[in-house]
Amino acid sequence: MGVMHTLPHPERDEIRIAAVLHALADPVRLRIVRELARADGVSCGSMGLGVSPSTLTHHVRTLREAGVVRVQPRGTSRISSLRREDLDALYPGLLDGVLAAPR
Repeated sequence: MGVMHTLPHPERDEIRIAAVLHALADPVRLRIVRELARADGVSCGSMGLGVSPSTLTHHVRTLREAGVVRVQPRGTSRISSLRREDLDALYPGLLDGVLAAPR
């Protein structure tokens, strides 16, 4: 069994609004963010989003690269959590607005 390496994440000052908005514009990624807002620190594979593992990996990678989520290895899983503190500091009210918006 291989060692799971830490994935690269942008630092707070590297997070750009265009990348965040692009990541949040996809319905599946928005569902992931809404799930993480309810139960932060979960394996995205346990969310039952109805997409293939490779599609889920793509969506989580897009969110991670945009600075919306942090993904940490834990055992054989990767646990995702919302970077609420960073996003709230950079773009006050954005995440609350997105999460409160009607579907």
